Amino acid sequence: MDCNIWSKGVKSLLLLVAVVLFFSCADTLESDVVAYTNEFSDLDLAGFENARLVIFENDTVVGYYHNEEVAVNLSNLPPHNLLRITFEILIHDSWDGNTSDGVSGPDQWFFGVDNEEIFRTTFSNTPCESTYCLYQSFPDTFSKTNRPKTGAIQTDIPGRCLFGATPNFTTRYRFSKLIEHSSSIARIYMNSDLVASNSPDPFCDESWSLAGITVDALTVK
Repeated sequence: MDCNIWSKGVKSLLLLVAVVLFFSCADTLESDVVAYTNEFSDLDLAGFENARLVIFENDTVVGYYHNEEVAVNLSNLPPHNLLRITFEILIHDSWDGNTSDGVSGPDQWFFGVDNEEIFRTTFSNTPCESTYCLYQSFPDTFSKTNRPKTGAIQTDIPGRCLFGATPNFTTRYRFSKLIEHSSSIARIYMNSDLVASNSPDPFCDESWSLAGITVDALTVK
């Protein structure tokens, strides 16, 4: 059996289970429509605010950001009562996770829809040893504790700037969140609260990029 096909099937099943659990046991999924998807290979930034296309490791991404908001405005969404938003993001250089010294952390990333924040977490790119480990919250919300790079889909990418010549300092994550939503329009915003007051160049010290986003409109009754 093709392992990639098997993996995609498992992911689809898990997403369906998540949808079912989101509502009551009596609810059923009536429709699931891809309303928007963009991996930026066609250079399309229609609907985006503060988006800039850059090439990172031969891929076109939207970046790089250090405490700047980027957003996408969607219109003419099909009828739905639930959105599933899937992000693929790249975490560059020296993110310090849950560090609470106010000098180098915590390093948080968050997103919201319209005027409501949906998910806030931290990421850590630091090596984790028995005597020193800067933990992150992802895949949970801040300030839960997990080992650095938990939930990543790729960890061996060089950094962007401060650690541009060093492998394992960009980490790729792909994750989905379900939210109740019924309007035909939506503004999805992303941002970070990065603390790097001990760095002469915070933007080079830590940043992030958006490698892809997909929005599915679901109807559950």
